[in-house]
Amino acid sequence: MTAPLTAKRPAGKTALPTSVDETLKLLQQGDYVAERSLSTALFLALKLGRPLFLEGEAGVGKTEIAKVLAKTLGRPLIRLQCYEGLDVASAVYEWDYARQMVEIRLAEAGGKGRDQMEESIFSERFLIKRPLLQALEPSLAGAPVLLIDELDRADEPFEAFLLEVLSDFQVTIPEIGVIKAPEPPIVIVTSNRTREIHDALKRRCFYHWVDFPSALRELDILKLKAPGAPEALTREVVGFVHKLREMELFKLPGVAETIDWTQALMQLDTLSLDPKAIDDTLGVLLKYQDDIAKVQGSEANRLLVQVKAELAAAGRPR
Repeated sequence: MTAPLTAKRPAGKTALPTSVDETLKLLQQGDYVAERSLSTALFLALKLGRPLFLEGEAGVGKTEIAKVLAKTLGRPLIRLQCYEGLDVASAVYEWDYARQMVEIRLAEAGGKGRDQMEESIFSERFLIKRPLLQALEPSLAGAPVLLIDELDRADEPFEAFLLEVLSDFQVTIPEIGVIKAPEPPIVIVTSNRTREIHDALKRRCFYHWVDFPSALRELDILKLKAPGAPEALTREVVGFVHKLREMELFKLPGVAETIDWTQALMQLDTLSLDPKAIDDTLGVLLKYQDDIAKVQGSEANRLLVQVKAELAAAGRPR
């Protein structure tokens, strides 16, 4: 199923940023710590009215960018969560068949002709609008932010259908015709790269790879997302997570897991990492039993010793 179609409409509409620096500041207002390269790609996409295709590991903050944009720009957020088997009826539109049948029976009883009947039942009042069609509608709050999330989970035929939407910001409904957006939506497309997305779709977008953050940037993220965490704990958490990302794991922990783990440790009144705290909470950080089994115990202790030694060395005066 798709996620809830629209977020709560914000109170006021904000003008689009006019520079990379303004874009960076806009993201910061939404508590999003971004690299300048990402801010540049986002600024150009907003300035030139092009979709932005964000690719990267799960949990690095791709989806959050669309949410932050909707919040800071004061625009509605329309989210299409992709999945295997997603089709036009779920993503774009479908006809309200039950109401159409009632209309047909009433028309037959009233002696209406076939042409009149067809024109009546294939009108917009019988159209159930799904996320992509909703995103093309005019809005007093301005063009919405359209998030097409995890496109790599959808099938290739649906990906091909998106070409018209992303190039011309329109959809074609055979019974009605072409419906085109009076103002193009702000489009963010994300992919976790579980499969390759076709070049034809990528050509319609600006592209940016969202990588795992540096240790310093991840510390800045934790200051915003887990402000009550002790500084010593956040440094150990970031150091430990970065050690894990150097390992051959089935699923490397993303920024979302770093935040969750820090908040979980705070709930347990943990002031500093120790082997027991790590083993007890690895299920917050890692999502596969094979990864947990590989890390917990002696390996977790070894990594922790390395992290504490590196932090101690970094804190010594030179």
